[in-house]
Amino acid sequence: MNEITPSIFLFSLLAAAVPTAFFITLIYWADRYEKEPIWLLAAVFLWGAIPSIIIAYIFNTLFSLPIYLLAGDGAAADTVNAAFIAPVVEETVKGFVLVIIFWLRREEIDSWLDGIIYGAMVGLGFALVENIYYFIGQYQDGGLSAWGVNVFMRSIIFGLNHALFTSMTGLGLAVGYLSTNKFVRMTAPVMGWSTAVFLHFWHNLTVSIGGGFILAALLFDWGGVWLILGIMVWALVQEGRWLKRYLAEEVHHGTLTAAQYHLVCSARQRFGFVYGRFFSHGFHASRAASRFFYECSHLAYKKHHFALFNDAKTARLIQQSREKIGRLSQNI
Repeated sequence: MNEITPSIFLFSLLAAAVPTAFFITLIYWADRYEKEPIWLLAAVFLWGAIPSIIIAYIFNTLFSLPIYLLAGDGAAADTVNAAFIAPVVEETVKGFVLVIIFWLRREEIDSWLDGIIYGAMVGLGFALVENIYYFIGQYQDGGLSAWGVNVFMRSIIFGLNHALFTSMTGLGLAVGYLSTNKFVRMTAPVMGWSTAVFLHFWHNLTVSIGGGFILAALLFDWGGVWLILGIMVWALVQEGRWLKRYLAEEVHHGTLTAAQYHLVCSARQRFGFVYGRFFSHGFHASRAASRFFYECSHLAYKKHHFALFNDAKTARLIQQSREKIGRLSQNI
């Protein structure tokens, strides 16, 4: 067994952290019109990285013990635990924080994209710590070459797996929350969690068997990633349509000028305006522009929500948003 040195620990940390940082940046960038609060994204990421890891380890160990006692400490028992216990335990633990968000911070959920983003952030936090653990273990057992192969497979080839799995749970919760159909509201969260568990099960099973089954793992994992990406693109298009539809009314109401309306409805122009303000007027002006665009998106999303549910709370939020836009627009 190879000794763990500070340099190996550092390289393992970097091998896990650098791809994770890249994936987080992409996900945050994809949320074009109304960025989720950074503190809330950080909170769900940390849930995945610390409490989820600890709780999952405890329950994985408890539920695995009977199998090892019956089947012995061998490859068959490892495969059963990896395929049938770990997916259920880990997706339940990771998904718990998403349920809390949909319960306590449901006003942050405006589209399917939001559920995907929060789910992916939990998964990336979990994957970060899990990868470090496996990288170090591979070096102990197989040396530097085994370490390199494991880094390549876990960080690159399967680097989005946990984000994919838990994004399915987040998607299911978002679909249920934003639906007016009672059947969908009840079944979508369960279907989302079940899909997360199945994808996790299939990956662990095929990788444990090895050989040609690795191709099956790649097919399902990357097929799932492309499916989620497709849903994200569709959700962004929908959000763009909401902006154009619901904010056009605000021009007639006097909340926005025609020029502000056209600026708000273009992600590219918004980006250019914010950075232009930064270089011409400084950080505070740039920040004010970002807040203005955020509030305009928030207004459009709440008007869409009100059109679906016609609830008093959303009506109050719409009025508050209009008042904020009125104050912020003075500097735009």
